[in-house]
Amino acid sequence: MDEEKKKSVSRFLSLILRHKPDIADLTLDPEGWVDVDTLIRGCAKQGRHFDRTELDELVRTNAKQRFTFSGDGKRIRANQGHSTKVDLGYAPIEPPDTLFHGTVTRFLAAITESGLQRMQRHHVHLSPDETTARSVGSRRGKAVILAVDSKKMYSAGYEFYRTPNNVWLTDEVPSGFIRIHNPE
Repeated sequence: MDEEKKKSVSRFLSLILRHKPDIADLTLDPEGWVDVDTLIRGCAKQGRHFDRTELDELVRTNAKQRFTFSGDGKRIRANQGHSTKVDLGYAPIEPPDTLFHGTVTRFLAAITESGLQRMQRHHVHLSPDETTARSVGSRRGKAVILAVDSKKMYSAGYEFYRTPNNVWLTDEVPSGFIRIHNPE
C-alpha cells in the first residue's frame, strides 16, 4: 500500500471506527470492536478497497498507532477519540507528574475559563511529551503547549487512563491544573 493510500484509508478508518460506523454499514460492539472481514467489506462498498495484508501493514506502520487488533486478530478498533458510545475498558492508572496538551491561541480564553473539556469525545487527550503535544496542536495552526499538573489532579481524585498508543485520557482538566508551557 503506497503512502497516499495509507493516509486515505487511515482517515476513513478513523471516521468509521471513532465517529460514524454506519457510513460503512458497521456496528461497533460495546467496546468499539468490529469484525475485520466485515470492516473490509464495508469499506469496499464505500470505494475504499484494501485486503487483510494491507490492513495489517497500515495498523503496524501507522505513526500514531490509532488502531488495535484484538488478541485473536479477528477484530479491530480505534484506541481513542470516539464520539460514539463505547467502553474501551481501560483501567485507571497513575499518571506521570506532568502531561501536555497541544492547542492554538484562539482556544486559550475558553480553556482559561473552563479548563480542557472533552467536547464531543469521550475524554480529553493528553500527551506524555511536548513534542507530541506540539504535533497535535500544529494541525490547527501555531501550537500552544499546555502543561497539565496530572499528579496533583490524580491526588485530587481525577482518573487517568493510558491507551496502547500512549495517549493519556481523562474526563476533564480544570483550569487550575493547567499552565502555558511553550518552550521550543
